[in-house]
Amino acid sequence: MSDLRRGRRRGNYNCGRCGQPKKGHVCHLNTTAADITTNDSSSVIVSSSPNFPTSPLPPPPRHTNTQLRRALSFDDDFESLTESDNDDDNGYTDFTETVSDSGESGLPSVVLWEIMRKLPPTSLLSAAKVCKGWRDCTKKVWKAAEELRLVVPAKSQIGFVGSVLQKCSKLVRLSLSMESDVDATMLACIAFSCPNLESLEIKMLEKAINRLTGDELGRFVADKRCLSSLKIEGCSHLGYFNFCSSSLSTLWLSNLYSLSKTVINCPNLMELSLDFTQHENDYTDLSTMVDSFARGCPRLQNIHIASVRLSNAVVHALTDANLRGLRMLSLVLGSGITDASVAAIASSFPNLELLDLSGSSISDGGIGMLCNELPDTLSRLLLALCPNITSSGIQFAIAQLPLLEVMDCGMSLCDPNSQNLDEETGSNRNNAACEFNHMQKASNSKLHLIYQKMIIKHLRLKKLSLWGCSGLDALYLNCPELDDLNLTSCTNLHPERLQLNCPSLKSVHASGCQITLVRAIRSQVCNDFDDVVDHCYPFKRLADGSKRIRVPQFLNPQTPDFEKRKRVCIRPPCTVYVR
Repeated sequence: MSDLRRGRRRGNYNCGRCGQPKKGHVCHLNTTAADITTNDSSSVIVSSSPNFPTSPLPPPPRHTNTQLRRALSFDDDFESLTESDNDDDNGYTDFTETVSDSGESGLPSVVLWEIMRKLPPTSLLSAAKVCKGWRDCTKKVWKAAEELRLVVPAKSQIGFVGSVLQKCSKLVRLSLSMESDVDATMLACIAFSCPNLESLEIKMLEKAINRLTGDELGRFVADKRCLSSLKIEGCSHLGYFNFCSSSLSTLWLSNLYSLSKTVINCPNLMELSLDFTQHENDYTDLSTMVDSFARGCPRLQNIHIASVRLSNAVVHALTDANLRGLRMLSLVLGSGITDASVAAIASSFPNLELLDLSGSSISDGGIGMLCNELPDTLSRLLLALCPNITSSGIQFAIAQLPLLEVMDCGMSLCDPNSQNLDEETGSNRNNAACEFNHMQKASNSKLHLIYQKMIIKHLRLKKLSLWGCSGLDALYLNCPELDDLNLTSCTNLHPERLQLNCPSLKSVHASGCQITLVRAIRSQVCNDFDDVVDHCYPFKRLADGSKRIRVPQFLNPQTPDFEKRKRVCIRPPCTVYVR
């Protein structure tokens, strides 16, 4: 081997490979040397293209200019630079079909695919600039995307949204959070870029304005034959709307104001939500609108209408529409709704599961009508901001509705003497309470609203909301399935008059309450029952049978199963929210 390394010198008559005299000599090391050269080149090829094992014939390594490396300020070594250059030349394989490792410096193709498809749109656009392989991967992710949630910045133009939507040829669900204004150009861009769109949601953020008119939105709904869900916020410039669609099943419109005409001809519509602005000069004719539901939307199951113009006439028009399949009814902020409307609702909708009459003027008598007509179906009852109901009516409703799971009576049991809520937690509630000052003034003379006591025992109740009930003085709960309790701003609730027998309780909201009440809540819901189990000795009567006393386990012939008792006593962790 020393002769092999020495190399050929001038005047040397020996073979440079084996060292034998050249005259009449045939070297037997020619084939071996060729094999060594080939094996060396193969090892370089394998290491230079680790990311693409599926390539049948990888190209030979390319000589890279070291001056280019210095000019681009690469910090890695020459071999890694050569590897990256070879990767760019080879192309990229299908991520959904190849499952193999890409070497020490790369990722498996399937792993890269899973990472890419979970990135937000902005990060996905940045990842496409890394290399050709990542760019091809991002293209596949865009093409395969069926749902897109995009935040449109305030200074962005229509070209930004159009460039993103054109990448998604299979998009069916689109959600836009707009920081910029929305107009007919944006709607036309969505209609052109997403031909198979099934769900569209537009949220207005900060100071963004929705400038869509009823004519523009009506044409969009009529042209999109596959559209089944439409949710748009900030629809204060509609003026009127005329929707005709055979595929639309869900329609949500918020911030509506002074609609001159409302036509909804959607035979398959099942959920309708119309949220009007809280202006006194809103002249929308709600009676005519709900009267047309029977002709245009015969399959309606969920209805939500929030307006200060709701009254008994609107409710009677809704009941005359003969929507026998209605499951959920929400009529919010209608101070003109009284017990007469409750009677019509209970008799017209026998399959009602949810009823929300928050902000109405119903009394305990109306609650009794609901309990008599809907005891076997009603599972969620929301009566917040109803100043005419008392704790007796709430207790009666919970006792008479065996399927009840959600009960909300926030701001209904208020102390007339309390003016303001806590500054941190009650500022948002004050805005809602100010809208019902005229209802609160009518109840100021009712002294029975002060120091009210509530005793609730229910087997299926899961959520109970008593936020803002400053007139509540005592509360006793025995609900084994209750997991969420809201006692926000219950300022007059005494700690010694609070008893929570709710082993499944997971969260208690107690912001705005007294410190002593918060401590009492924590002591009842956050106890560690391990020590109690260890000292929970069984009862045993004395020999004369006079009384029962606790005896230690070693004196008791019947030893209980401690592990079983321990599982029964330990409750799940509960969180008390005070801010």
